Amino acid sequence: MIWNDEYETLPREAMEALQLKRLRALVDRVCSTVPFYKRKLGEMGYKPGDLRKLDDLSRLPFTTKDDLRDNYPFGLFAVPMERVVRIHASSGTTGKPTVVGYTRRDVDTWAELMARTLSSGGTTRGDIVHNAYGYGLFTGGLGAHYGAEKIGAAVIPMSGGNTKRQILIMKDFGSTVLCSTPSYALNMAEVMAEEGISPADLKLKCGLFGAEPWSEGMRREIERKLGIDALDIYGLSEVIGPGVASECLEMKQGLHVFEDHFIPEIINPETGQVLPYGELGELVFTTLTKEAFPVLRYRTRDISRLIPTLCVCGRTLLRMERISGRTDDMLIIRGVNVFPSQIESVIMDIEGVEPHYQMIVTREGTLDVLEVQVEINESVFTDAIKGLEKLAKRVEHDIKDLLGVSCKVRLVEPKTIQRSEGKAKRVIDKRTL
Repeated sequence: MIWNDEYETLPREAMEALQLKRLRALVDRVCSTVPFYKRKLGEMGYKPGDLRKLDDLSRLPFTTKDDLRDNYPFGLFAVPMERVVRIHASSGTTGKPTVVGYTRRDVDTWAELMARTLSSGGTTRGDIVHNAYGYGLFTGGLGAHYGAEKIGAAVIPMSGGNTKRQILIMKDFGSTVLCSTPSYALNMAEVMAEEGISPADLKLKCGLFGAEPWSEGMRREIERKLGIDALDIYGLSEVIGPGVASECLEMKQGLHVFEDHFIPEIINPETGQVLPYGELGELVFTTLTKEAFPVLRYRTRDISRLIPTLCVCGRTLLRMERISGRTDDMLIIRGVNVFPSQIESVIMDIEGVEPHYQMIVTREGTLDVLEVQVEINESVFTDAIKGLEKLAKRVEHDIKDLLGVSCKVRLVEPKTIQRSEGKAKRVIDKRTL
């Protein structure tokens, strides 16, 4: 189902004309209202009117998370504080939090984009949306909330935590759409099984999952355990929050980027060079309509590729491949690049283990050592030691076969790896401790 036919089905020529018009206005505006951009654009000799075609975007400077932290808290705002009606911020676990602001129009735009996202999963005004994304400074909860309300659906603002109560509410209230991180959806499915509740006891039909990379194997597991269609959605606070891109029910092969509001690029993360469609690299976004907190060429650190072929759903928007990892989550083990999602893709295809794992990296002398802890399921928990050793060797073999790096696999008892109510913590790197 398409929420906004006018923009989601624009012919490519019309979309690019709209983007260029909005991009010119954006660059001129930030050049005059944001000292950081005035300085950066001045250093490159930019003058109003220099943007003649969309390809000229590649000549503009990047914005990074460090730039946001250096201008903490409100240094990158492009409007006076009297016009800011909402402030969100990241958790700031690796330094100062990144702070973002919204005008009234920004909030309305955000609601429109999340209405498109939810509509991609078939949400209508007759649905009941169970929103288990976190509320508060995190953008996920309120973004999904306002999008559902714009559609006219009923929203249950659960936020995260208290999983048994979440399931009771879904069952008693007749929730039809679930919004959460994919790892928390699996957590819910596990608790449902423990409580003797089957997917048939619920009315869920679709789930929209984001905020962390997840594999096709995890999608299959969620769909099997919850009896729903599981769609990937994408967003980040620095760009607007959730609502930047979404899969659709018709083709779960890439997320439609809402290009009338954001210009996506893929760059070589080492050189910054723009890569052509189809090539894997770092995802970069420029906001076209944000008023309070516009960003030029924001480096997301997420790894993806852009897909130009049209989708059967009728949308003419570019699609982005599901995120395979982050440049800052990437581990380098003895010279080999390793992403958590690659480990996940291996264990999801092996019978006898659960989709709950952790990667622990240590250093012995000058050698990096990777240990992957993987939960076994109840069916093999009582197996003989020899059988468990064989299972561990199978996981080790498949990981080495895929990644070309050896690791030690340690099978752990069911339910011993900590469950997540938000983003799952997959990596413990002890090399710098």
